[in-house]
Amino acid sequence: MNSKTLHKTPLDILNSIFGYPSFRGHQEEIIDSIVAGNDALVLMPTGGGKSMCYQIPALVRDGVGIIISPLIALMQDQVDAMQQLGVHAAFLNSTLTVMEQRRVEQQLQDGQLDLLYVAPERLLQQNTFQLLSQCEIALFAIDEAHCVAQWGHDFRADYLGLGVLHDNFPDVPRVALTATADSRTQNEIQQRLTLTDAHCFISGFDRPNIRYAIANKTAPKKQLLSFLRNRLHEAGIVYCLSRKKVESTAQWLCEQGYTALPYHAGLSSELRAYHQSRFLREDAVIIVATIAFGMGIDKPDVRFVAHLDLPKSIEAYYQETGRAGRDGLPSDAWMVYGLQDVVRMQQMQGESTASDQFKRTERHKLDAMLGLCEVTSCRRQVLLNYFGDQAPDQCGYCDNCQIPPETWDASEAAQKVLSSIYRSGQRFGVVHIVDILRGSDTEKIRQHGHQQLSTYGIGSDISEVGWRSVIRQLVVRGLLKVDLEGYSGLQLEDSCRPVLRGEQRLFLRKDEVVSFPSKQRKRSSKKSDVLPEHQQLWDALRACRKRLADEFNVPPYVIFHDATLLEMLESRPMSSMELLTITGIGDSKLDRYGRDFIDVICRHAEADVL
Repeated sequence: MNSKTLHKTPLDILNSIFGYPSFRGHQEEIIDSIVAGNDALVLMPTGGGKSMCYQIPALVRDGVGIIISPLIALMQDQVDAMQQLGVHAAFLNSTLTVMEQRRVEQQLQDGQLDLLYVAPERLLQQNTFQLLSQCEIALFAIDEAHCVAQWGHDFRADYLGLGVLHDNFPDVPRVALTATADSRTQNEIQQRLTLTDAHCFISGFDRPNIRYAIANKTAPKKQLLSFLRNRLHEAGIVYCLSRKKVESTAQWLCEQGYTALPYHAGLSSELRAYHQSRFLREDAVIIVATIAFGMGIDKPDVRFVAHLDLPKSIEAYYQETGRAGRDGLPSDAWMVYGLQDVVRMQQMQGESTASDQFKRTERHKLDAMLGLCEVTSCRRQVLLNYFGDQAPDQCGYCDNCQIPPETWDASEAAQKVLSSIYRSGQRFGVVHIVDILRGSDTEKIRQHGHQQLSTYGIGSDISEVGWRSVIRQLVVRGLLKVDLEGYSGLQLEDSCRPVLRGEQRLFLRKDEVVSFPSKQRKRSSKKSDVLPEHQQLWDALRACRKRLADEFNVPPYVIFHDATLLEMLESRPMSSMELLTITGIGDSKLDRYGRDFIDVICRHAEADVL
C-alpha cells in the first residue's frame, strides 16, 4: 500500500514515519512552500534535516519525488534508510542489472514509488526523460546543489544540464539543497538551475556541536596521535592532500592500533566501495582520504574530522568538517597546517591553466582560509561571518575561546626576518633564512658569505620553530611572498615597508607549543558519555542494533541513531506506546524493531531486580 494513502499532512508524516514530534527551524515553512508547488533554494547546515524538506513534500504531493544525487555509491544507503521507514524508494544507476533497471522502471510507471534517486548524468539521458514524461512527478530535488557552481570546490559538469528541468517540467516544483554556499554560489545556483523565482530559505551555517581547533604543523603524525588519544572507539575521517600520504597515514594508524582504511581515486572502484561500506557499517573505523571521499555521507556518528593538510577554501573546510556530528552530539574538527601547505596551495594555483579571474577568486578563497587559521579570536565567528551569518564575539567552544592564544609584539623579530631576506638577495628559502638569523655554520652560509651579513646570528634567542612561525605568519599576512617560479625563495612585498621601517607595530600568535586537550568537549543535554552503571544496557542496545543491521543488511544507524539509543537508555521504555515517544521511532520502525529493544530493556530490568 502506498504510504500516501495513509498520511495526509506533513506533520502526520513527520510523526508517524520519521518519529519526530515537531519540525525544526525552517523545515515546516520550506515543506509547506514546496507542497504548494513553489520552487525553493534551501541552505541548511549538515545534520539540520535537509532531506526531510524534499522527502515529506514528495510523500504529500501526488506522484513520485525525483531526487538527483551526485554519488551512486550513496544511493543504496539512502534508499535502504527510506525503505526501513516504510517508504517506497528505489534508485536507477549503472550498478543495477538490466532486469533490475526494468523492474524499477515498471514500478515507476505503475505509480508504486514514493521516491526515486538518480544521478544527474542518468537523469539527462533521453530515455530517462521519456520515462519521466510518462509519470506523475511530485517534485525534483537537486541535492548537493553547490556542485553546479563552476568556481566552487565540488563542481560537477553534469549539474550544468539540470536547468532543462524548468523547460521540460514547468509545472513540477524544484528544490535545490546544499549546506555550503556563499552569496556568489547561491546566485550561481539560482541562475544555472533557472531558479530565479525560487523562494530562498537560509537556516544559518552554525554547527554548535562541533569544536574547531587548528594548530601549527610541527610533527603531524605525533600531533594526530595526540589528538586521537582516547578516541580508539570512535569513527572519524582524516583528510590528506595526496594519495601517497593517504596510504602511508592509514598504514601508520593501523600500526598504532586503530582501524584505518585508505580512500582515494587511485584505488579500484570495488575497493573504494568496500572501504566506504566498512566505514558506514562498522564501529570505530577511520577513513583516511583525499577530498574524493565524503560528499553526502549520511553516517551520523562521525565523531571527528581531522585535516593533515590545508583545504583550499573555507567552503571546502566547512563541507568536510560538516561530516562530523550529524547526530548533534559533541564532535571535533581538528587541523594542523604550516608554511609548506601555503606554498603548495599557491603552487597549485600558479600551475592552473584557468583564467586570471578564476585564479584571483581562488587566491581570495585561500587568503580567507589562511585568515581562519591565523585568527587569534573566535574561529566560529570568522567561519560564520564568511558565509554572511551572524555570530557572537565568542562561541566558548573553539580552541581560541577555550585556550585563548598568546600574542606577542613581533615587530623587532619581523624586522630581523625582513632585513635578512633583503640583504641576502631575496632568493633563499625558509631554511637558509632561519640559519642566517640563528647564526648556523652551514656550507651554504659559507658558500654565499652570509656569515658576513649584519643580520647573521641576531636571532639566536628564538628557536628554529619560532622563526618558522614568524615567517609563516608574515607570508599569511601578505608581508612576504614565496617565489613559486624560482626555488621558493622568500621575497618582500610592498606592504612590509611600514613594519620594516618601524612605523607599524606587529603582533603575532605565539604558537611554538600548542596543545589541545583530547577530551575537553562541550556538554549538552545529549550526553555522548555513558555512565559506568549504564554501560551494560548500552552495550546490549548497541548489540541488538548491530544484529538487526546485519539481518537487514543496512548500516546500524539506519536502524536507530545513537541519540535514539541514548534516549532509550534514559527513559527505559517497556511497552510499544512508551517506545513510540522516543525521538526517531515511527510506526514502521516500531513494528520492525520495537519488540527486540523492549525485550532487551525488560531483560536488563529483571537482572537488576535479581
